[in-house]
Amino acid sequence: MQRFFIPPDSLQRRPVTLRGAEARHLIHVLRLRSGDTVTLLDGGGKAYRAEILSCRKQTVTFRIIAPIPAGGESFLRITVAQAFLKVGKMDTSIRQLTELGVHRWLPFVSRRSVARPGGPRLATRRRRWHEIAMSAVKQCGRSRVPEITPLPSLEAVLAAATGSDLKIIFWEKEPVCFAPRVAQTAAGCCRRVFVLIGPEGGFEEGEVQSALECGFSGAGLGPRILRAETAAVTACALVQYVLGDMGPRAACAAEE
Repeated sequence: MQRFFIPPDSLQRRPVTLRGAEARHLIHVLRLRSGDTVTLLDGGGKAYRAEILSCRKQTVTFRIIAPIPAGGESFLRITVAQAFLKVGKMDTSIRQLTELGVHRWLPFVSRRSVARPGGPRLATRRRRWHEIAMSAVKQCGRSRVPEITPLPSLEAVLAAATGSDLKIIFWEKEPVCFAPRVAQTAAGCCRRVFVLIGPEGGFEEGEVQSALECGFSGAGLGPRILRAETAAVTACALVQYVLGDMGPRAACAAEE
């Protein structure tokens, strides 16, 4: 069943009305018509089965049939703080991290960041990242769009990590790989995990030390040096496998 995002306030009105890019896609690309049923998502985790009542130019109206289980969301709330990379790499990162179930994505400026967008340019990129995340949510079967909050510095990132059950900084000079490190520190009870990834040139040692002093554990990703965008996806996949819904804990969580 085709899935479409609709503003939450539109769901409070009758009939429910969809306009803009999603409506144009429904009418002109997918060629849906009156009587067809679709899934409507509010972006915050709620989903509804709906019948199309009318399609006129760039406006679609619906009748809500019933709420339906949203699905696709991980019980593990993963935050990925990723130092700014070059434009195309960040676009790829938010798409892939959304598919892996990330709850929150925090792009930030580190000391070795080459890309340092700010002002109107950053606002434009943030809108683009949100659109990419929405598209990925529809494709992968999720119901919640990840929160995207750019931060100005590593210090702001470390403050944002307060309250996490497990905080991991991935660094190419760390000899201990992620899974053994988690076995020592996580104690099988993590629900909120904060993942910290550096830029193309990696973190400076002083940045790593600051993170460690704030309660982060260092972890490596094996014997090879990964590109920063590869490291972010690899780290998230490992976290989901060891602690989340892509590995052994998935069955345990389903029984809880």
